[in-house]
Amino acid sequence: MGLLSIIRKIKRKEKEMRILMTTIVMKINGEDTSVISPTLGFNIKTMAYQKYTLNIWDVGGQRTIRSYWRNYFEQTDGLVWVVDSSDLRRLDDCKYELDNLLKEERLSGASLLIFANKQDIQGSVSPDEIAKVLNLDAMDKSRHWKIVGCSAFTGEGLLKGFDWMVQDIASRIYMLD
Repeated sequence: MGLLSIIRKIKRKEKEMRILMTTIVMKINGEDTSVISPTLGFNIKTMAYQKYTLNIWDVGGQRTIRSYWRNYFEQTDGLVWVVDSSDLRRLDDCKYELDNLLKEERLSGASLLIFANKQDIQGSVSPDEIAKVLNLDAMDKSRHWKIVGCSAFTGEGLLKGFDWMVQDIASRIYMLD
């Protein structure tokens, strides 16, 4: 995010954040998650969280629509990346896609929250192991990131992750609070 974007947000009376993510938004928003299907295209949700308004762009992760992701990068304050901890075969693909995403200049200042989803499934990979596969320690030191184990089904870990993300974004953008 450029300096001009940060200055604009500092001047705003309403404290608004734009978060780009895949899945999980339904559980955080308190919606019914008994029938979960992948996001096709994108959904936009606006919700109050703590003292902020979050504009959440929920974009689908299917390979066929990944080329459209860059249409949503402008003015993104936070990026939520969801990893299926129960699917070892896709972790290399996950790393490849995340590496490419983080090369995008328009996402350079965005906080990165990685949810290691499906921790409620026996045999799932731990957040620490996923951090190693994704090589997160080698990431640019200016990038603010955190990995949190969660379950989109039970909701465990979701608020912990969002609390971190909102506070991290707020500490960078709304410095005058």
